[in-house]
Amino acid sequence: MRKIIGIGESILDIVFKNRQPVSATPGGSVFNGLISLGRLDLPVYFVSDIGQDQVGEFITHFMENNGLSSKYMNLHPDTNTAVALAFLDENNDANYTFYKDYSVKGLQGNFPPINTDDIVIFGSYYALNPLLRKRVKAFLEKAVQKSALIYYDINFRKSHSYQAKALNPVLIENYRYADIIRGSEDDFRALYQKQHAGGIYREKIAPYCENFIFTAAEKNVEFHCPRFTASFPVKKIPTLSTVGAGDSFNAGILYGLMQSGICRKDLALLDQSDWEKIIALGIDFSAKVCQSYENYIPRPESSNSGVNQ
Repeated sequence: MRKIIGIGESILDIVFKNRQPVSATPGGSVFNGLISLGRLDLPVYFVSDIGQDQVGEFITHFMENNGLSSKYMNLHPDTNTAVALAFLDENNDANYTFYKDYSVKGLQGNFPPINTDDIVIFGSYYALNPLLRKRVKAFLEKAVQKSALIYYDINFRKSHSYQAKALNPVLIENYRYADIIRGSEDDFRALYQKQHAGGIYREKIAPYCENFIFTAAEKNVEFHCPRFTASFPVKKIPTLSTVGAGDSFNAGILYGLMQSGICRKDLALLDQSDWEKIIALGIDFSAKVCQSYENYIPRPESSNSGVNQ
């Protein structure tokens, strides 16, 4: 059976509004998207590392209850699971402070088997971190060998902008691995001091990857590939929190690819109408998340939330 495999960080997100905590939910960029897909009963697997502590236990229980196996979680007995404080501003956009134990020396344990036409998602600083790079790279090399469809969410925060130049070789390596790259206006402002999708695609993305999705909060979503460029409007909705919005957008894209049976070899054949349908799902998933304090789409009432073994 075709499946989706993600690799990334696991973290507990504590959200504050008006200086008061309003929610505490398991998170992490790739994690959030996989929870949404698990709630839709898609076969999803996650590779990550957590501390062997109460927060880590909370996260693994949450995974099991939302259709996401914890089989490939790497437990570290002498470290603490990461925590993020998200402070919402007047527009309900989040500013983050992270608390991480950097004594973790790298991923250990086994990876899920990767088969042809599986989808692999990776991204964020986790995909650039020198402490984790060796194992992340091995995972991506395996995905390439198996002709999996690889989706890269850059998700580069401004807190790492001082490292942008030093990390550029690894970033380009990630671009080369990817079949689809999704980046936000904020990502490219932090990386290159650029925010115009067309120029970013031509100068930074196209030499390495053909398919590029550019998001910019409430502005239109842009798609660029060698055959065409398209722009898609975003829904105007009241928001409670934007935490997890981009991650859920990714989930919608992957859901569209899975539901339409689109594999790596099919990407070059997709036309504008195909991408319009796929990106509409990303926009819809993102809108749903913005209307709650959770980082993922609501669980459908009919979902069985079965865990993949």
